[in-house]
Amino acid sequence: MAISAKGADRRKARVRKALKARAFGRPRLSVFRSDKNIYAQIIDDSTGRTLAAASTLEKDLRGSLKNGGTAEAASAVGKLIAERGTKAGVGEVVFDRGSYLYHGRVKALADAAREGGLQF
Repeated sequence: MAISAKGADRRKARVRKALKARAFGRPRLSVFRSDKNIYAQIIDDSTGRTLAAASTLEKDLRGSLKNGGTAEAASAVGKLIAERGTKAGVGEVVFDRGSYLYHGRVKALADAAREGGLQF
């Protein structure tokens, strides 16, 4: 069963609207998940700038991971984004899961980011 792009866009917009209502000026931790990789960005929506980014395509992670599409890879990206976020001076974020359910790789990334020091 294929997910329509229209439905995913509606879900993403609904999640983004809820985030804006409770963001209170905090940056957004956005997650994008593909079949083979996972990406995370900390975005300051007031200025439109990316403060930190991490993905499974980076050389240090690619060498240590067997596959970029696993929960272990997602937790490694979560730890890395938390480290880079705290280095950039970000302590609190709002978690933007996009159109994805908070389950599996998305949840693993969020849990690892919390363990790394980000609060959301």
